[in-house]
Amino acid sequence: MANDKHLRQHVLSLLKGGNAHADFDTVFKDLPAALRGKRPKGAQHSSWEVLEHLRIAQWDILEFSRNPKHKSPDFPEGYWPRTPAPPDETAWENSIQSFRQDLEALCDLVADESTDLFAKIPHGDGQTILREALLAADHNAYHLGEAVLLRRILGAWR
Repeated sequence: MANDKHLRQHVLSLLKGGNAHADFDTVFKDLPAALRGKRPKGAQHSSWEVLEHLRIAQWDILEFSRNPKHKSPDFPEGYWPRTPAPPDETAWENSIQSFRQDLEALCDLVADESTDLFAKIPHGDGQTILREALLAADHNAYHLGEAVLLRRILGAWR
């Protein structure tokens, strides 16, 4: 495909964010620990819940894309943490790091020229790597916007 390289670059740009919206690191950088588990009035989720949801959903998309034996969590409860606040600083940092690692792995999958972006995933029901990468980018953008709004309401956004 003549435009394969350009398509991959566009998808990678979507995954990494920072074009039309804030990127992951900007959204979660320097959020005070005391605010991570707060649900502002009218909000359904805390920043911790959004972070963990982003991590779990992206991990699920990545693993589905590359592992035929992967089993997705139960929906919807398996995609959200059980508590509004992280148990400790380590849990918060581990979630941040896991999200970054899985995003990098998804980007590596898309960037790999041996990956046929249009081929149906053999263990799926019509999905392609392109579709899964776009799904991850879309889902991440949506919830990163939600996290920005939470920070604004909490007075923790510049």
